[in-house]
Parts: sequence; C-alpha cells; structure tokens
Amino acid sequence: MAAKRKDPNPPSGWWYNTRTGQVEHGELSRAIDLMGPYPDEATARNALEIARERTKRADREEAEWEGEDVDER
Repeated sequence: MAAKRKDPNPPSGWWYNTRTGQVEHGELSRAIDLMGPYPDEATARNALEIARERTKRADREEAEWEGEDVDER
C-alpha cells in the first residue's frame, strides 16, 4: 500500500479538533474532526462557543424570517 502523501501546501491557521478537544496549528488531523481555520490560537480555543453563538443567531434570524415570536434565550 502506498504511503499517504502530505499536502505540500497545507492550509495555515489554527484549528480546533472536535475529537481530541485540542487546538492545532496547521491542518494536522482529519478534516472531519476540525473546526476552522481561525486566525489565532485563542480564537480556535473558543471554537465551540463561537459555533454556539452563531447557531443561536441563525436560529433567531430564521424564526424572525418565518414570522415567529423570538425570545432572547
């Protein structure tokens, strides 16, 4: 079996690995396990909170679009 070749120009930036809970510099793990890229390590560490806030905002916007009453939960 041929060895897996590394991308000679991997994406730069910081990534949050959802499987391990660790922050990585550069795309080191499987893409399916990564969130990012983020501009810096601190932002990558907050990836889950960033995703939570974006989801809440999108849910509110969708509810408003559909004419539903929106509360600020």
